[in-house]
Amino acid sequence: MSQTILGCIADDYTGATDLASMLARSGVPVSLRMGVPGKNAGAGSAIEVIALKCRNAPVAEAVDECLEALGWLQAAGATRFFWKYCSTFDSTAQGNIGPVAEALMRQLGAGQTIYCPAFPENGRSVFMGYLFVGSQPLSESPMKDHPLTPMRDSNLMRLLSPQIKGEVGLANRLTVAQGPDALRAHLGELRKNGVAHVVVDAVSDDDLKSIAEACHDMSLITGGSAVAMGLPDLYRREGLLSAKAQSAGVPKVAAGNIVLSGSCSAMTQQQVTAYLKGAEGYRLDPLVIARQGLDHARNWLRQQPPEGAKIIYATADPETVRAAQAALGADAAGALIENALTELAQDALAMGIRRFVIAGGETSGAITQGLGVNRMTIGHEIAPGVPWMFSQSSGENIALALKSGNFGATDFFAKALSRSDNP
Repeated sequence: MSQTILGCIADDYTGATDLASMLARSGVPVSLRMGVPGKNAGAGSAIEVIALKCRNAPVAEAVDECLEALGWLQAAGATRFFWKYCSTFDSTAQGNIGPVAEALMRQLGAGQTIYCPAFPENGRSVFMGYLFVGSQPLSESPMKDHPLTPMRDSNLMRLLSPQIKGEVGLANRLTVAQGPDALRAHLGELRKNGVAHVVVDAVSDDDLKSIAEACHDMSLITGGSAVAMGLPDLYRREGLLSAKAQSAGVPKVAAGNIVLSGSCSAMTQQQVTAYLKGAEGYRLDPLVIARQGLDHARNWLRQQPPEGAKIIYATADPETVRAAQAALGADAAGALIENALTELAQDALAMGIRRFVIAGGETSGAITQGLGVNRMTIGHEIAPGVPWMFSQSSGENIALALKSGNFGATDFFAKALSRSDNP
């Protein structure tokens, strides 16, 4: 069993797969765990990623679960750590990004960390501390209407400050563009002045390389997946990682597929609309489920051929989502959909379906837990940050693609399940 070098904690399942995919580009073995592993679960991979479902959990609960994950990673031998959250900085005034980061810092004795959610390949950039989604400031993007974490401010320092006790500073693009040495020196000056939490600008992959170079020896880095992409090569240069390992083989997965979408992001709405042009579809309405249960949806699924193109979705526009939340309560409406999609995924497995494309972080977490998935291996990328992954459920090989709501192009679902891109 090889020792783990880098231990990663992600606040949702799609974010964890995004991170694992970016790290796997280096050729270094990456293991993705769903939930904190048991004490007897051996590590075995140079990079371990633990996927949690804590993005919208109560702060204390999220902190406790992340500290438990940290303990497991430390026991596996990890000495460097990465706290991964969404590239749109999804959080509330209470957390959970800042409180978890601060708790991890205390446990590790880290005097400073950085925050960099930039992912230029997917249109996320940070400039002068402001987060942009494409050409729009975060607060003007569709994220302003997110049903769980509406983002109404684009300034990451203002978003982070209420969540933490320490002081927040900025390393802006003018510094980052001067290269790793300049950034390292600036971080040192901020640390001398008591600034423990530093938002770092990035608008290009070259910026991300400079940030990784300047910060790779920190005990804790936080951010989106893209800033972690360069870490394996830097660890290899330090002698912490050996030469590239052979990629894991792709297991044989039986035919039969389904798309399950709980995300209500603007991009997922476009993807659902596009896929329905060539697929059978069933829309889940939480108000209907609350009154009538799930029998109608389950009967519809049973009538579909396993290998036919089909999608079950709760994806809806913000106005429809708000109406359901007003009638049922936001938590209750969300739980109804998560539970429904999980039961339908279990039904699909029983029908012989083995390929699951799942949209939405909360949805992905619920379904993978419902299928009993606790560890996955990483396959090829369908889109930046979205790979095919492989595991077992009820003794059967399955393939899963867990898509963050805003990721992928309009044709993502069809591309994922096309013959040339199928696992």
